[in-house]
Amino acid sequence: MKGTVAVIGLGYVGLPVACLCVEKDMQVYGADIDKDKLSLIGKGTSPIDDPYLNEQVQKVKEKIKLTNNIQEAAEKSSIIVVCVPTPVDKDNTPNLKALKDSCKEISGGLQKDTLVIVESTISPGTIEEIVLPLLKASNVNFHLAHCPERIDPGNKKFTIKNLPRVIAGIDEESTKKASEFYRNLIDADVTELSSVKAAEATKIMENTFRDINIAFVNEMAKSFDKAGIDITEVIKGAKTKPFGFLSHYPGSGVGGHCIAVDPYYLISKAKQLGFNHQFLTLAREINESMPSYTVEILEQELKKIDKNVKDTKIGILGLAYKANVDDTRESPALKIIEILKQKKVDVSVFDPYVKDKSNSKDLNQLLEKSDYVILATDHKDFKDMDLNKLKENDIKIVIDGRNCLDKDKIKSLGIIYHGIGRY
Repeated sequence: MKGTVAVIGLGYVGLPVACLCVEKDMQVYGADIDKDKLSLIGKGTSPIDDPYLNEQVQKVKEKIKLTNNIQEAAEKSSIIVVCVPTPVDKDNTPNLKALKDSCKEISGGLQKDTLVIVESTISPGTIEEIVLPLLKASNVNFHLAHCPERIDPGNKKFTIKNLPRVIAGIDEESTKKASEFYRNLIDADVTELSSVKAAEATKIMENTFRDINIAFVNEMAKSFDKAGIDITEVIKGAKTKPFGFLSHYPGSGVGGHCIAVDPYYLISKAKQLGFNHQFLTLAREINESMPSYTVEILEQELKKIDKNVKDTKIGILGLAYKANVDDTRESPALKIIEILKQKKVDVSVFDPYVKDKSNSKDLNQLLEKSDYVILATDHKDFKDMDLNKLKENDIKIVIDGRNCLDKDKIKSLGIIYHGIGRY
């Protein structure tokens, strides 16, 4: 399928889509309201620190037409892919402002028979109840479908090119056209569903499944901590069963724009329909408790050596929500830092991928400034660090929020070690 494609929103989802469309010899408009982001892309620099995107943006910088005028991009395109952020507010209600604003702009420039695809994560009913009415204001015939994004930053095995996709439109023709677009775009299966609500619910279900299972293993970690059982040993044993068990791992919290956010879309929508998601709500409560629990572990270990957390010097290893990326959205590290600062703690932070938000220039400086350390992100830099540096800098306690460090080595250095359900 050839044509002119407008990608609205050039973030973690939209930028890879735009680059792939250029790679497939399509004419591409990249629209975003962030002029600084557009400037970086125009210079061949990815605003997202990712090796794949860094390489792709360098290739497409002269081929993608960048604009902050969404209506203009819509006017010149036969296919529009909407990839704007859909976060939740502080009260965990979905915030669809960016989606609504984009649809209004698209409507002003929408051409006859244009295919509009929404990749942004949304709750069931959003396409038909919100997006469709906004686009109908254009007074032209168009096609509309939803293809929930599947992007896993930093994943080298599954990328935008080979991840299977799920699609449904508001009618058969929309589904057919959207499927054709993606089948020409990616080297993976495209599954058509019978209703757009089912497609909307698919992404929510995928990430809610993970959230629930992570909550389960986090609660088990808390329980095993009391019982003196190393949960990593239990998981090692349980996963030898060839069926019926799927390994998930505990940690200092769940971050990112998907697992930490998507369940709230379903919780909120279900309330409107008169249903209360008790299971999903409990899972969210457990996972949101983990940053506080991580600090509690530190306080427990401090108490054993007659120390109080107040006025201590604590180093935080990592700001990103997951390993080897620069994405800090909903990161548990930020919540841990906030909790510590409320307790009057002197906090030093270093993340090799998020240096602009770090107050230590490197790992060595952080260790020099710290008495105790909490590992919040399992970056390769931290997993591979010389643990002797902990001893050399007189680090007395290590709280391993990702259970990724060599606990035996740390203990052999005379340093107190405690992970999440592991000690």
